[in-house]
Amino acid sequence: MTLTSAVARSLDALASHLQGRLVRPGDADYDTVRAVFNGMIDRRPAVIVRCGGPADVARAVAFAREHDLVLSVRGGGHGVAGNAVCDGGILLDLSPVKDLHVDPLHRTARAGAGLTLGELDIGTQRHGLATPLGVVSVTGIAGLTLGGGLGWLNGRYGLACDNLIEAEVVTADGDLLQVGPESHPDLIWALRGGGGNFGVVTAFSYRLHPVGPVLAGGLGYPWAKVRDVLRFHEELVTTSPDELSTAVSIGIDPSGQPTVEIAVCWCGPHEDGERVLAPLRAFGPPLTDTIGSTSYVALQSAGDAGFPTGRQHYWKSGWMRTLTDSALETLIEHVPQMPSSMSKIGLQRMHGTASRVAPDATAFRHRADQYDFLMISQWEDPLDSERNIAWTRGLFDAMTPHLQEAVYVNNLGAEGPDRVRAAYGANYPRLAEVKRRYDPANVFRLNQNIAPGSDPPGSRP
Repeated sequence: MTLTSAVARSLDALASHLQGRLVRPGDADYDTVRAVFNGMIDRRPAVIVRCGGPADVARAVAFAREHDLVLSVRGGGHGVAGNAVCDGGILLDLSPVKDLHVDPLHRTARAGAGLTLGELDIGTQRHGLATPLGVVSVTGIAGLTLGGGLGWLNGRYGLACDNLIEAEVVTADGDLLQVGPESHPDLIWALRGGGGNFGVVTAFSYRLHPVGPVLAGGLGYPWAKVRDVLRFHEELVTTSPDELSTAVSIGIDPSGQPTVEIAVCWCGPHEDGERVLAPLRAFGPPLTDTIGSTSYVALQSAGDAGFPTGRQHYWKSGWMRTLTDSALETLIEHVPQMPSSMSKIGLQRMHGTASRVAPDATAFRHRADQYDFLMISQWEDPLDSERNIAWTRGLFDAMTPHLQEAVYVNNLGAEGPDRVRAAYGANYPRLAEVKRRYDPANVFRLNQNIAPGSDPPGSRP
């Protein structure tokens, strides 16, 4: 999209009022700033606003509305759908907004929307505290929290969105709101899992919890024992204490041989964790066992190397209550044909505190003891896209009978409105009404979009 001369002149005026700066096509860092995690996404915004704070956000939102430009919002740029970057419009880049204030006395943290998980963890761990986040430290806190936030502390302390206590939000009208349970309770409810549909969150306030060194690591087993291993794992996790979180990883090694691993995190007294994990560590026995005491920050970054920015990514996922024999056999049949050794099938367990929250207490609806079944297909060469995507779709179709009619919104690619509705289930109509209240024109639409609800009867003269 080529901007008109009038819009280009207006951009010069916008730039003069920013605390941050504009980045335009041709600038030295334009290609770097517009790039996102998923290398399949190659979009070219007309201009990038690198925000210095909420005032810059408000000016950019007003500019987009005035000139009828599409607006995308970037925190960490880690969403697989690539919604953080647009073609021909304004990319609102929050990544420079990295302020952080930790209050160890009241166990809270106020975090700028540009922080990554690793940056927030480092800041809170200086005080022996943490808030539940995800499992890859280079992920941005903003998208992760707004979509839910399933991670290693979910059993004991819930999801990231469950620990969001307040938010600073720029609305579609350019207003700056301090949002919490006492002010705008409908909006804080929607922000706890409803994504970026309702405004631009520029700061997040989190509840913190004591988290010291954790007992964590991985167990690798021979593929020949995959059935016994995963059945035993299922028995263990269905009765495990809240302090234990696990994630199964299935893939192939560079030689094409299938692999199965179980990663664990125990966030309680280590002597208790050793006792709970002893049966799993003895079962098999495992080929490898790296479980030991480690810092929480080290655990959070342990998987980073497996997900570098720039690879081609295509994901499919769904919630799965139990790994039935039939589902297991389906996996075993398809894994040996996996096209890329960079790809993984993950079964991350939601349980404990996260599973016991009432389904309508937050926008994040799907609360149960269950697996987040996620197929992360990734590869280097764009010429390999067709066969990797075809394999992923084939396995997903085969697994669909074993999955709930539901999905974790943070795992969604560009899959259409029905899948967005599946992410919210019975909470969708309430979310649509909140959307109508705060963004009736759908200014914030480059996301897993919730369409504004229609006006209720009698709401207009």
